[in-house]
Amino acid sequence: MSSLPAARPSVVNAEIRALMLRSGGRLAAGDRARYVALIAEWAEAVRDAVRPAA
Repeated sequence: MSSLPAARPSVVNAEIRALMLRSGGRLAAGDRARYVALIAEWAEAVRDAVRPAA
């Protein structure tokens, strides 16, 4: 885990969307690695954003 604060899910989602738009929906190997990293970051951000029910 990173010692940096987790990004907001909406910020990471915007990065994912931008990557997909730039690539035209077909990811090259380098872009695919970035996509996988962004998905993992997004999942962490979503998990951190969820608050337990009262």
